Amino acid sequence: MKSLIAYYSRKGNNYVGGGIVNLAIGNTEVAATMIRTLTGGDLFRIETARAYPEDYHETTEVAQQELRKNARPELSGHLDGVKDYEVIFLGYPNWWGTMPMAVFTFLEAYDFSGKTIIPFCTNEGSGMGQSERDIKRLCPKAKLLKGLSIRGESVRKAEGDIAAWLRSSGQIG
Repeated sequence: MKSLIAYYSRKGNNYVGGGIVNLAIGNTEVAATMIRTLTGGDLFRIETARAYPEDYHETTEVAQQELRKNARPELSGHLDGVKDYEVIFLGYPNWWGTMPMAVFTFLEAYDFSGKTIIPFCTNEGSGMGQSERDIKRLCPKAKLLKGLSIRGESVRKAEGDIAAWLRSSGQIG
């Protein structure tokens, strides 16, 4: 079963453990890499054509404006297609109670009919928010499995939790 790990991640200034820290690698990318190691799936980084501000607070303001406007930021790269994949792990940080709008752009760019989507979300306590509901609305003909919420401050130690989640969803033995 061929799988894809598609994720949006933000490195640089991030809110972690109650303060702003500078991350060399974003939390969602850390989790995506762990999933790749455990499943052997292909990685695809969802990136916007226009970079968000370096300042964390400015980025949250832009993200909130995008959400309010139901924006679809242009992506800088595209997959040749998803036809070769049966399972899509979809990773993102929780921004304002859901996925970054770039993930909405990604989901609307491809036909996920008949695919299994398994979301994972990094956050600092806000969990999955309404992201699973949004995925179901955007990809009604896909099978959506229960997502995994990972606290950003503990993502670097989450391999055991990720492996247990992958086992429970039948993705690894």
